[in-house]
Amino acid sequence: MTRVLILGAGGQIARHAIRMLADTDDELTLFLRERRKLDSVPDGARVVKGDVLDTDTLDAAVQGHDIVYANLAGDIDRQAQAIVRSMEAAGVRRLIFITSLGIYDEVPGEFGRWNRSQIGSLLGPYRAAADAIEASGLDFTILRPAWLTDADEIDYEVTEKGEAFRGTEVSRKSVAALVVGIIRDPSTWSRANLGVDKPGTEGDKPAFM
Repeated sequence: MTRVLILGAGGQIARHAIRMLADTDDELTLFLRERRKLDSVPDGARVVKGDVLDTDTLDAAVQGHDIVYANLAGDIDRQAQAIVRSMEAAGVRRLIFITSLGIYDEVPGEFGRWNRSQIGSLLGPYRAAADAIEASGLDFTILRPAWLTDADEIDYEVTEKGEAFRGTEVSRKSVAALVVGIIRDPSTWSRANLGVDKPGTEGDKPAFM
């Protein structure tokens, strides 16, 4: 049994991951700001209402877990720093953290230019979050998904840090499947920083835009 803390449990990727983990014997703690964002809670899961930037609430939630999976939005750089501090204080080492494509200017060509035009203002904080995690002593996996779709499919490929990003899009369900795979085998992609896309979706921008 693995004890998993999911930060941002009401997010769409996280909800896919929760459904996939519901059939395992993992012990889940679902941490989120608004309980109503959870469409279902697996039997035995614990729900914690809170803000990652609330030190006391986060510290209490992190205690006793084996893995922390963070799928957050907002002050992502401050949130990453808070998570690192709390995990190091609690002696919890394994972290899976979702950031964004483009934080290393790794998206080539016209798609890279389009991506910067759409989300360029967000890339600095996401890069700072990744930098804080990589500078820590944690056993991390950072994921940088392409533009997200609601396709009911699991179809993805990864690129490592330093490699050019490939496709333009990927399903939320695919990212969740990658997260769950790491939870089930925490040695997978240890201290890795991965771009995630759907094979064959190269182009100037996502097909749905």
